[in-house]
Amino acid sequence: MPAAAKDDLRSLTGPEKAACMMLALGEEHGATLWKMFDDDEIKEISQAMANLGRVSSGLIEKLIVEFATQLNSQGSVVGSFESTERLLSRSLPKDRVSQIMDEIRGPAGRTMWDKLGNVNEMVLATYLKNEYPQTVAVVLSKIKPEHAARVLASLPEDFALEVVNRMLKMEAVQKDILDKVEQTLRVEFMSNLARTTRRDSHEMIAEIFNNLDRQTESRFITSLEERNRESAEKIKALMFTFEDLSKLDPGGIQTLLRAIEKDKLGLALKGASDTLRDLFFSNMSERAANILREDMEAMGPVRLRDVDEAQMMMVQIAKDLAAKGEILLADAKAGDELVY
Repeated sequence: MPAAAKDDLRSLTGPEKAACMMLALGEEHGATLWKMFDDDEIKEISQAMANLGRVSSGLIEKLIVEFATQLNSQGSVVGSFESTERLLSRSLPKDRVSQIMDEIRGPAGRTMWDKLGNVNEMVLATYLKNEYPQTVAVVLSKIKPEHAARVLASLPEDFALEVVNRMLKMEAVQKDILDKVEQTLRVEFMSNLARTTRRDSHEMIAEIFNNLDRQTESRFITSLEERNRESAEKIKALMFTFEDLSKLDPGGIQTLLRAIEKDKLGLALKGASDTLRDLFFSNMSERAANILREDMEAMGPVRLRDVDEAQMMMVQIAKDLAAKGEILLADAKAGDELVY
């Protein structure tokens, strides 16, 4: 079922209103206006446009009145990355369009330094460790202290100490140097990041399959194995299942236990392997484990669908905790550490 079109003028931000108007103007009439915007304005409007979705013709009419123009509404419009790129291509050079689209597909932010604040610290540290310490010092001085701290902790220790020394001795950075660092980040880092972080289709399907009940998931995987075994194996390797929780360390298990409702935990463990069930029991006090065992016995037979839902809920909570850095999930298939 298609998402409802936006129709409330008060809910739109300034950039979203501008994006609606540019979409309504279309490629031919909007070309002259695009040329009059500076790069930051184009990026801000493009970001809003790419995430706009459907906009009702009624809202377009309200915008026309608000802007006091004589534009005739073209009906509902749809904003997407593809339509945004196509529209920009009609009025801007190809390399400029590519740069703008790479940036709006990458981490969101008004300026380069805002964008860096949305980049995972390990990703940023991996890039910066190959730069000059003075360059890294400039970058860390421009991003938020809490993010800079995480990046610094992810750098090799000797290199990080050299960066700290440079920061201690650093005076006001000249504008031309700052502009050069920003341009380098824009060309060498952000554009590559946008291209390399676009979601792999196997990763997307694996996440969808993780949210299927066990029988449906098995049916899809079996059918896929018959048609495309290579893709099926990639998807299975990317999936994080309930049984993969056995790879959590004791601290992770205890953190997860504190976040799970006890009735849901009992329901999920009813369908768990003996190994995983014993792992959870061994990380509880003897009294708590005995109470949980009694509660599980008192449940009697339970529906497989209810067990699946409880297990999927536990997996999702584990992923949320991992995203916050409170636990570390590991890929049971590859043995590599994964942070979701």
